[in-house]
Amino acid sequence: GVMAILFVAVMLYIRFAILTPFEYFSDIPYELSKGNLTSPLKENKSRFFGKFFWGIDLLRENIEQQKQRELELQKEKKTLLLSLSHDIKTPLSAIKLYSKALSKNLYSDTEKQREIAENINKNADEIESYITQIITASKEDFLSLDVTNTEFYLSDLIQSITVYYKENHALIKMEFVVGEYKNCLLFGDLNRSVEVLQNIVENALKYGDGKRVELLFPEEESGVLITVKNGGCTLDQAELPHIFESFWRGANSKNSRGSGLGLYICRQLIHKMNGEIFAEIDGEVIAVTVVFNRI
Repeated sequence: GVMAILFVAVMLYIRFAILTPFEYFSDIPYELSKGNLTSPLKENKSRFFGKFFWGIDLLRENIEQQKQRELELQKEKKTLLLSLSHDIKTPLSAIKLYSKALSKNLYSDTEKQREIAENINKNADEIESYITQIITASKEDFLSLDVTNTEFYLSDLIQSITVYYKENHALIKMEFVVGEYKNCLLFGDLNRSVEVLQNIVENALKYGDGKRVELLFPEEESGVLITVKNGGCTLDQAELPHIFESFWRGANSKNSRGSGLGLYICRQLIHKMNGEIFAEIDGEVIAVTVVFNRI
């Protein structure tokens, strides 16, 4: 009887101390093979399998971290490629407008025609540079929104935007209004700042009512505010907090092509210039404001 009890006790010990933990472990390789890396292993203090379980859980965490890094790199690469593709739209839109104007003989003056041809060539060179960056980016695994912060005059930024959009808005019979401002030195990257405002104005053209776009300069002591305002906004107020998220598109964009990256890129660039960007909706009017630091 004593031997029988001892035998049963030993078998129960083997069952609960060795066989049960081993049965639990037998499913882990199968789960890992399916890519199920999120569920941590339960802590096991078994003298036989405790350290082994700890090692397997550490391996799971390392595989999960590597997977996350790979996904982040893939997303950053995709974001970069889409960003460059998005940037191509601005010079491409200019070429289409200039070509349309020439085909309708809106410029009868020879000197003006030569100027338009030079602008078309300039925009074609810009597109070519973007394509070169896309080719380079296809071989790389990181997102690169480089910003070279220095100082530049507000007038240089506004002049770059005004020269382009004043003429183009006239061609499409849309009013482009630039408010009064006081010239001053700003902190940031002039070229990237032009890119930010171009993206915002292009959004105003794309989703607005096609009548009027305003470039305004609200007074602010701590910095310089530049607001792009347009009517015809159909974006729901509840969706407003999401407009600066990557790959996000509102319900009002169903009939318009896009990647959902324009305002996301703007925010990333402005943050790298220690600035800020925000948007407000008042009825059918939307205003996107960029905040620059004054030097």
